[in-house]
Amino acid sequence: MTTALGRACMWAIPALLLCSCIGTGQAASQTTVTAPPSEGEFPANAAQGASQIRGEVWADNWFALYVGEQLVIEDSTPITTERSFNAETFVFDAEYPLQLNIVAKDFKEDDTGLEYIGRRNQQMGDGGLIAQFTDGTTGETIAVTDSTWRCLVIHTAPLNRACEDESDPQAGVAPCLFHAIEEPAGWRLPEFDDSEWLPAVEYREADVRPKDGYDKIAWDNAAQLIWSADLETDNTLLCRLTVEGS
Repeated sequence: MTTALGRACMWAIPALLLCSCIGTGQAASQTTVTAPPSEGEFPANAAQGASQIRGEVWADNWFALYVGEQLVIEDSTPITTERSFNAETFVFDAEYPLQLNIVAKDFKEDDTGLEYIGRRNQQMGDGGLIAQFTDGTTGETIAVTDSTWRCLVIHTAPLNRACEDESDPQAGVAPCLFHAIEEPAGWRLPEFDDSEWLPAVEYREADVRPKDGYDKIAWDNAAQLIWSADLETDNTLLCRLTVEGS
């Protein structure tokens, strides 16, 4: 069976060629790929005019990475999976400037924003994301997640934290109201105006409590765990960064 990650690994398109990838943590055993990149290695030469980039991402709970409008990789563990903590390492070819775009989602069972609904541990989940990108030619880290990324929250729930204590929480019924908007048209394009988006908020490890794959990656000292201003109620984020060159 070809997983979502496996499908991404097979793509070959102009100016963006994904070479190989592998998941770590809980999802690793479910992913079948050929010649995953080893630490510090790049599996093939970059296409003419392109640079080869290693990406490493850990997310609580799910992410999708685009370069411009082209999907590079989706988290190999579906967002519908509770406790879907894992990291992904992958290599792709792309031309500078890079427009890096990430969709990040925290797990929720429905629009209440809650998880474990009806169980003793019913609660609001908390999100978190960290990523770094390395140029295969220079060996330099060309981008990391930090407050220079611009992010937009497109799903927030619950709007009233009292929802967490409801015996029968119903999305859209007080106190379990939510706010959701569509992805802005063209937000992945380099020319999109994100000046009204807020800078990502940096968090400590103690705030996010990363696990399952996070410690398998040697993170650059500059790479920070990021999210919006609220780790618990902000469930879906869009984040952007333009990388001019290595």
